[in-house]
Amino acid sequence: MKTTSNVAIVHDWVVKLGGAERCLESFVNLLKPRTIFTLLADPESLKHLGIKEAMVQQSFVAKLPRALQWYTMYLPMFPHAVEAWDLREYDVVLSSSHAVAKGVLTTQGQLHVCYCYTPMRYAWDLFFDYLPSNRLLRTLVQLNMHNLRQWDQFSSSRVDYFIAISEVVARRIWATYRREAEVIYPPVDVDRFSIGVKKEEFFLFVSRLVKYKKPRLVVETFNQSGLPLVVIGDGPELKALQKIAKQNITFLGWQPDDTVTHYMERARALVYPAYEDFGIVPVEAQSAGTSVIAFNKGGVTETVKDLGASDSPTGILFEEQTVQSLEGAIRTFCEHEGQFKPEALRRHAEQFGAQRFAEQITHFIGTKYRQFQGRKQ
Repeated sequence: MKTTSNVAIVHDWVVKLGGAERCLESFVNLLKPRTIFTLLADPESLKHLGIKEAMVQQSFVAKLPRALQWYTMYLPMFPHAVEAWDLREYDVVLSSSHAVAKGVLTTQGQLHVCYCYTPMRYAWDLFFDYLPSNRLLRTLVQLNMHNLRQWDQFSSSRVDYFIAISEVVARRIWATYRREAEVIYPPVDVDRFSIGVKKEEFFLFVSRLVKYKKPRLVVETFNQSGLPLVVIGDGPELKALQKIAKQNITFLGWQPDDTVTHYMERARALVYPAYEDFGIVPVEAQSAGTSVIAFNKGGVTETVKDLGASDSPTGILFEEQTVQSLEGAIRTFCEHEGQFKPEALRRHAEQFGAQRFAEQITHFIGTKYRQFQGRKQ
Protein backbone atom coordinates (compact mmCIF):
# COMPACT_ATOMS: atom_id res chain seq x y z
CA MET A 1 0.00 0.00 0.00
CA LYS A 2 1.51 3.34 -1.02
CA THR A 3 0.83 6.34 1.17
CA THR A 4 1.95 8.68 -1.63
CA SER A 5 4.13 8.31 -4.71
CA ASN A 6 6.57 10.95 -3.49
CA VAL A 7 8.38 9.51 -0.48
CA ALA A 8 12.00 9.80 0.66
CA ILE A 9 13.54 7.52 3.26
CA VAL A 10 16.49 8.71 5.32
CA HIS A 11 18.49 5.97 7.05
CA ASP A 12 21.61 6.60 9.15
CA TRP A 13 23.93 4.16 7.35
CA VAL A 14 23.81 0.76 5.69
CA VAL A 15 27.00 -1.03 6.69
CA LYS A 16 26.27 -4.11 8.78
CA LEU A 17 22.88 -5.79 8.61
CA GLY A 18 20.87 -5.64 11.81
CA GLY A 19 17.36 -4.96 13.05
CA ALA A 20 17.33 -1.39 11.70
CA GLU A 21 18.21 -2.66 8.23
CA ARG A 22 15.38 -5.21 8.37
CA CYS A 23 13.06 -2.30 9.04
CA LEU A 24 14.59 -0.34 6.16
CA GLU A 25 13.93 -3.29 3.86
CA SER A 26 10.29 -3.35 4.98
CA PHE A 27 9.92 0.42 4.55
CA VAL A 28 11.23 0.21 0.99
CA ASN A 29 8.82 -2.60 0.11
CA LEU A 30 5.84 -0.85 1.73
CA LEU A 31 6.34 2.79 0.78
CA LYS A 32 8.11 2.48 -2.60
CA PRO A 33 10.30 5.56 -2.03
CA ARG A 34 11.78 7.52 -4.90
CA THR A 35 15.08 7.93 -3.07
CA ILE A 36 16.90 6.52 -0.06
CA PHE A 37 19.29 8.93 1.62
CA THR A 38 22.03 7.50 3.83
CA LEU A 39 25.39 8.69 5.15
CA LEU A 40 27.14 5.75 3.51
CA ALA A 41 26.27 2.29 2.25
CA ASP A 42 28.05 -1.01 1.66
CA PRO A 43 27.10 -2.30 -1.82
CA GLU A 44 26.89 -5.90 -0.58
CA SER A 45 24.51 -4.93 2.20
CA LEU A 46 22.31 -3.05 -0.26
CA LYS A 47 22.30 -6.09 -2.52
CA HIS A 48 21.30 -8.36 0.37
CA LEU A 49 18.37 -6.02 1.13
CA GLY A 50 17.30 -5.94 -2.50
CA ILE A 51 17.91 -2.20 -2.79
CA LYS A 52 19.28 -0.87 -6.07
CA GLU A 53 22.29 1.42 -5.72
CA ALA A 54 20.76 3.77 -8.28
CA MET A 55 18.01 4.80 -5.83
CA VAL A 56 20.47 5.48 -2.98
CA GLN A 57 22.00 8.91 -2.42
CA GLN A 58 25.01 8.86 -0.09
CA SER A 59 26.55 11.83 1.74
CA PHE A 60 30.05 13.25 1.50
CA VAL A 61 31.00 10.95 4.40
CA ALA A 62 31.03 8.04 1.92
CA LYS A 63 33.91 9.71 0.07
CA LEU A 64 36.13 10.10 3.13
CA PRO A 65 39.13 7.75 3.60
CA ARG A 66 38.11 4.16 4.39
CA ALA A 67 34.62 5.34 5.23
CA LEU A 68 33.09 1.87 5.57
CA GLN A 69 35.72 0.88 8.15
CA TRP A 70 36.22 4.21 9.95
CA TYR A 71 32.78 5.80 9.72
CA THR A 72 32.34 6.06 13.52
CA MET A 73 35.41 8.33 13.61
CA TYR A 74 33.55 10.81 11.41
CA LEU A 75 30.68 11.19 13.87
CA PRO A 76 31.18 14.98 14.41
CA MET A 77 30.54 15.49 10.68
CA PHE A 78 27.26 13.57 10.60
CA PRO A 79 24.92 16.50 11.43
CA HIS A 80 26.44 18.58 8.64
CA ALA A 81 26.09 15.64 6.25
CA VAL A 82 22.36 15.07 6.83
CA GLU A 83 21.61 18.79 6.69
CA ALA A 84 23.27 19.02 3.26
CA TRP A 85 20.53 17.00 1.54
CA ASP A 86 17.87 18.96 -0.33
CA LEU A 87 14.59 17.11 0.29
CA ARG A 88 12.18 19.83 -0.82
CA GLU A 89 10.77 17.83 -3.75
CA TYR A 90 9.32 15.09 -1.50
CA ASP A 91 5.87 15.12 0.09
CA VAL A 92 6.71 12.63 2.85
CA VAL A 93 10.04 12.07 4.58
CA LEU A 94 10.46 8.96 6.74
CA SER A 95 13.62 9.04 8.82
CA SER A 96 14.78 5.65 10.07
CA SER A 97 16.97 6.84 12.90
CA HIS A 98 19.17 5.70 15.76
CA ALA A 99 21.69 8.50 15.27
CA VAL A 100 21.26 11.57 13.05
CA ALA A 101 18.78 10.71 10.27
CA LYS A 102 15.94 12.49 12.05
CA GLY A 103 17.89 15.78 11.78
CA VAL A 104 17.30 16.31 8.05
CA LEU A 105 15.91 19.67 6.99
CA THR A 106 12.29 19.70 5.85
CA THR A 107 9.78 22.48 5.13
CA GLN A 108 6.33 23.24 6.53
CA GLY A 109 4.87 21.72 3.38
CA GLN A 110 6.32 18.27 4.06
CA LEU A 111 5.35 15.54 6.49
CA HIS A 112 8.32 14.18 8.48
CA VAL A 113 7.78 10.94 10.41
CA CYS A 114 10.68 9.46 12.39
CA TYR A 115 10.82 5.73 13.11
CA CYS A 116 13.18 5.91 16.08
CA TYR A 117 15.19 2.90 17.24
CA THR A 118 16.56 5.03 20.09
CA PRO A 119 17.97 8.50 20.68
CA MET A 120 21.76 8.29 20.31
CA ARG A 121 22.67 6.12 23.28
CA TYR A 122 26.38 6.96 23.19
CA ALA A 123 25.45 10.65 23.52
CA TRP A 124 22.85 10.21 26.27
CA ASP A 125 22.22 7.27 28.62
CA LEU A 126 25.38 5.31 27.70
CA PHE A 127 27.61 8.39 27.45
CA PHE A 128 29.90 7.46 30.35
CA ASP A 129 30.20 3.84 29.17
CA TYR A 130 31.65 5.00 25.85
CA LEU A 131 34.20 7.47 27.25
CA PRO A 132 37.83 6.47 26.58
CA SER A 133 40.22 6.12 29.51
CA ASN A 134 42.88 8.40 27.98
CA ARG A 135 42.49 11.83 29.57
CA LEU A 136 43.06 13.87 26.40
CA LEU A 137 40.77 11.71 24.28
CA ARG A 138 38.20 11.75 27.06
CA THR A 139 38.16 15.57 27.07
CA LEU A 140 37.86 15.76 23.28
CA VAL A 141 34.99 13.25 23.26
CA GLN A 142 33.19 15.16 26.02
CA LEU A 143 33.44 18.41 24.08
CA ASN A 144 32.23 16.82 20.84
CA MET A 145 29.37 15.01 22.55
CA HIS A 146 28.24 18.19 24.29
CA ASN A 147 27.82 19.84 20.91
CA LEU A 148 26.20 16.73 19.43
CA ARG A 149 23.69 16.52 22.29
CA GLN A 150 22.68 20.13 21.72
CA TRP A 151 22.17 19.49 18.00
CA ASP A 152 20.36 16.20 18.66
CA GLN A 153 17.87 17.78 21.04
CA PHE A 154 17.32 20.85 18.86
CA SER A 155 16.85 18.81 15.67
CA SER A 156 14.14 16.67 17.30
CA SER A 157 11.78 19.60 16.72
CA ARG A 158 12.10 18.99 12.97
CA VAL A 159 10.08 15.77 13.31
CA ASP A 160 6.29 15.97 13.02
CA TYR A 161 5.63 12.53 14.51
CA PHE A 162 7.83 10.01 16.33
CA ILE A 163 7.30 6.27 16.20
CA ALA A 164 9.24 4.20 18.77
CA ILE A 165 10.23 0.53 18.43
CA SER A 166 9.19 -0.24 22.02
CA GLU A 167 7.72 1.31 25.15
CA VAL A 168 11.27 1.47 26.52
CA VAL A 169 12.33 3.66 23.59
CA ALA A 170 9.17 5.77 23.79
CA ARG A 171 10.05 6.62 27.39
CA ARG A 172 13.63 7.42 26.34
CA ILE A 173 12.34 9.73 23.56
CA TRP A 174 10.25 11.59 26.12
CA ALA A 175 13.17 11.83 28.57
CA THR A 176 15.54 13.08 25.85
CA TYR A 177 13.35 15.21 23.56
CA ARG A 178 10.14 15.72 25.56
CA ARG A 179 8.20 14.33 22.60
CA GLU A 180 5.42 11.73 22.63
CA ALA A 181 5.90 8.64 20.46
CA GLU A 182 3.57 6.00 19.06
CA VAL A 183 4.88 2.45 19.60
CA ILE A 184 5.03 0.15 16.57
CA TYR A 185 7.17 -2.92 17.12
CA PRO A 186 9.66 -3.89 14.38
CA PRO A 187 8.73 -6.69 11.95
CA VAL A 188 9.80 -10.21 12.84
CA ASP A 189 9.75 -12.95 10.22
CA VAL A 190 7.81 -15.44 12.34
CA ASP A 191 6.85 -17.51 9.29
CA ARG A 192 10.49 -18.50 8.89
CA PHE A 193 10.18 -20.81 11.90
CA SER A 194 8.20 -23.96 12.65
CA ILE A 195 7.11 -25.57 15.89
CA GLY A 196 6.85 -29.26 16.57
CA VAL A 197 10.52 -29.97 15.84
CA LYS A 198 12.00 -32.27 18.47
CA LYS A 199 13.96 -30.37 21.09
CA GLU A 200 17.54 -31.38 21.81
CA GLU A 201 19.68 -30.96 24.93
CA PHE A 202 21.62 -27.82 24.01
CA PHE A 203 20.95 -24.20 24.93
CA LEU A 204 21.48 -21.50 22.31
CA PHE A 205 23.11 -18.07 22.24
CA VAL A 206 22.73 -16.06 18.99
CA SER A 207 24.44 -12.69 18.95
CA ARG A 208 27.19 -10.48 17.66
CA LEU A 209 30.09 -11.18 19.99
CA VAL A 210 30.66 -7.69 21.36
CA LYS A 211 30.98 -6.72 25.02
CA TYR A 212 27.61 -5.07 25.58
CA LYS A 213 25.83 -8.23 24.38
CA LYS A 214 27.37 -10.00 27.43
CA PRO A 215 28.77 -13.10 25.66
CA ARG A 216 31.40 -13.59 28.39
CA LEU A 217 28.63 -13.82 30.98
CA VAL A 218 27.00 -16.63 28.97
CA VAL A 219 30.25 -18.55 28.49
CA GLU A 220 31.27 -18.24 32.15
CA THR A 221 27.81 -19.39 33.27
CA PHE A 222 27.86 -22.49 31.06
CA ASN A 223 31.47 -23.19 32.03
CA GLN A 224 30.15 -23.45 35.56
CA SER A 225 26.95 -25.36 34.84
CA GLY A 226 28.44 -27.83 32.36
CA LEU A 227 25.27 -27.80 30.26
CA PRO A 228 25.70 -27.93 26.45
CA LEU A 229 25.70 -24.53 24.74
CA VAL A 230 25.81 -23.61 21.04
CA VAL A 231 27.04 -20.10 20.20
CA ILE A 232 26.17 -18.59 16.81
CA GLY A 233 27.76 -15.28 15.92
CA ASP A 234 31.02 -13.54 15.17
CA GLY A 235 32.75 -10.46 16.53
CA PRO A 236 35.80 -9.08 18.31
CA GLU A 237 35.20 -11.17 21.43
CA LEU A 238 35.23 -14.54 19.64
CA LYS A 239 38.87 -15.54 20.14
CA ALA A 240 38.93 -14.53 23.80
CA LEU A 241 35.74 -16.50 24.44
CA GLN A 242 37.08 -19.58 22.70
CA LYS A 243 40.14 -19.49 24.95
CA ILE A 244 38.13 -19.60 28.17
CA ALA A 245 35.29 -21.89 27.02
CA LYS A 246 35.10 -25.50 28.21
CA GLN A 247 34.29 -28.48 25.99
CA ASN A 248 30.53 -28.25 26.57
CA ILE A 249 30.46 -25.02 24.52
CA THR A 250 30.44 -25.11 20.71
CA PHE A 251 31.18 -22.02 18.59
CA LEU A 252 29.74 -22.00 15.08
CA GLY A 253 30.69 -18.44 14.11
CA TRP A 254 28.46 -16.49 11.74
CA GLN A 255 25.78 -18.63 10.10
CA PRO A 256 23.17 -18.00 7.37
CA ASP A 257 19.49 -17.74 8.23
CA ASP A 258 18.75 -21.37 7.37
CA THR A 259 21.31 -22.62 9.87
CA VAL A 260 20.12 -20.23 12.56
CA THR A 261 16.56 -21.46 11.99
CA HIS A 262 17.71 -25.09 12.30
CA TYR A 263 19.29 -24.49 15.70
CA MET A 264 16.57 -22.13 16.92
CA GLU A 265 13.88 -24.77 16.35
CA ARG A 266 15.86 -27.49 18.15
CA ALA A 267 17.30 -25.57 21.09
CA ARG A 268 16.13 -26.33 24.58
CA ALA A 269 16.05 -22.58 25.31
CA LEU A 270 17.56 -19.34 24.03
CA VAL A 271 19.83 -17.38 26.39
CA TYR A 272 19.62 -13.60 25.99
CA PRO A 273 21.55 -11.57 28.61
CA ALA A 274 21.79 -8.19 26.82
CA TYR A 275 19.87 -4.99 27.50
CA GLU A 276 18.31 -4.23 24.11
CA ASP A 277 15.80 -1.64 22.98
CA PHE A 278 13.62 -4.32 21.37
CA GLY A 279 15.44 -7.56 20.56
CA ILE A 280 14.33 -9.50 17.48
CA VAL A 281 16.12 -12.76 18.39
CA PRO A 282 13.94 -13.57 21.45
CA VAL A 283 10.80 -13.16 19.34
CA GLU A 284 12.29 -15.43 16.66
CA ALA A 285 12.97 -18.05 19.32
CA GLN A 286 9.38 -17.94 20.53
CA SER A 287 8.23 -18.24 16.91
CA ALA A 288 10.10 -21.55 16.86
CA GLY A 289 8.46 -22.69 20.09
CA THR A 290 11.70 -22.15 22.00
CA SER A 291 11.64 -20.56 25.46
CA VAL A 292 13.75 -17.52 26.31
CA ILE A 293 15.95 -16.93 29.34
CA ALA A 294 16.59 -13.17 29.30
CA PHE A 295 17.81 -10.24 31.36
CA ASN A 296 14.79 -8.46 32.83
CA LYS A 297 15.35 -5.07 31.25
CA GLY A 298 14.64 -3.45 27.89
CA GLY A 299 12.49 -4.78 25.07
CA VAL A 300 12.22 -8.35 26.36
CA THR A 301 10.00 -7.10 29.18
CA GLU A 302 7.45 -6.40 26.42
CA THR A 303 8.03 -9.49 24.28
CA VAL A 304 8.64 -12.31 26.81
CA LYS A 305 5.99 -13.47 29.30
CA ASP A 306 7.77 -14.38 32.52
CA LEU A 307 7.13 -17.68 34.28
CA GLY A 308 6.20 -15.94 37.53
CA ALA A 309 3.76 -13.50 35.94
CA SER A 310 1.77 -15.47 33.36
CA ASP A 311 -0.39 -18.58 33.08
CA SER A 312 1.09 -19.24 29.64
CA PRO A 313 4.74 -18.23 30.08
CA THR A 314 7.20 -17.93 27.22
CA GLY A 315 10.38 -17.51 29.22
CA ILE A 316 12.20 -16.60 32.41
CA LEU A 317 13.53 -13.13 33.17
CA PHE A 318 16.52 -12.79 35.50
CA GLU A 319 17.38 -9.68 37.49
CA GLU A 320 21.15 -9.17 37.32
CA GLN A 321 23.80 -9.61 34.63
CA THR A 322 25.81 -11.98 36.81
CA VAL A 323 26.71 -15.66 36.62
CA GLN A 324 24.76 -16.34 39.79
CA SER A 325 21.58 -14.71 38.51
CA LEU A 326 21.73 -16.31 35.05
CA GLU A 327 22.57 -19.73 36.44
CA GLY A 328 19.63 -19.46 38.82
CA ALA A 329 17.32 -18.67 35.90
CA ILE A 330 18.60 -21.67 33.94
CA ARG A 331 18.05 -23.88 36.95
CA THR A 332 14.50 -22.56 37.33
CA PHE A 333 13.84 -23.21 33.65
CA CYS A 334 15.01 -26.83 33.97
CA GLU A 335 12.72 -27.36 36.96
CA HIS A 336 9.64 -25.93 35.18
CA GLU A 337 10.40 -26.80 31.56
CA GLY A 338 7.08 -28.58 31.08
CA GLN A 339 5.13 -25.36 31.62
CA PHE A 340 6.45 -23.84 28.38
CA LYS A 341 4.14 -24.89 25.53
CA PRO A 342 5.44 -24.40 21.96
CA GLU A 343 1.96 -23.58 20.66
CA ALA A 344 1.54 -20.80 23.24
CA LEU A 345 4.99 -19.41 22.45
CA ARG A 346 4.16 -19.33 18.76
CA ARG A 347 0.82 -17.58 19.29
CA HIS A 348 2.48 -14.96 21.44
CA ALA A 349 5.22 -14.32 18.85
CA GLU A 350 2.76 -13.88 15.98
CA GLN A 351 1.63 -10.50 17.31
CA PHE A 352 5.10 -9.18 16.34
CA GLY A 353 4.92 -10.46 12.76
CA ALA A 354 5.66 -8.62 9.53
CA GLN A 355 2.01 -8.37 8.46
CA ARG A 356 1.10 -6.57 11.69
CA PHE A 357 4.01 -4.15 11.13
CA ALA A 358 2.93 -3.43 7.56
CA GLU A 359 -0.64 -2.70 8.60
CA GLN A 360 0.33 -0.43 11.48
CA ILE A 361 2.97 1.54 9.58
CA THR A 362 0.84 2.14 6.49
CA HIS A 363 -2.17 3.08 8.63
CA PHE A 364 -0.13 5.51 10.76
CA ILE A 365 1.62 7.26 7.88
CA GLY A 366 -1.50 7.24 5.69
CA THR A 367 -3.64 8.76 8.46
CA LYS A 368 -1.08 11.42 9.36
CA TYR A 369 -0.56 12.31 5.70
CA ARG A 370 -4.30 12.78 5.11
CA GLN A 371 -4.56 14.93 8.22
CA PHE A 372 -1.53 16.92 7.09
CA GLN A 373 -3.02 17.46 3.63
CA GLY A 374 -6.28 18.60 5.21
CA ARG A 375 -4.51 21.26 7.27
CA LYS A 376 -2.70 22.56 4.16
CA GLN A 377 -5.96 23.21 2.29
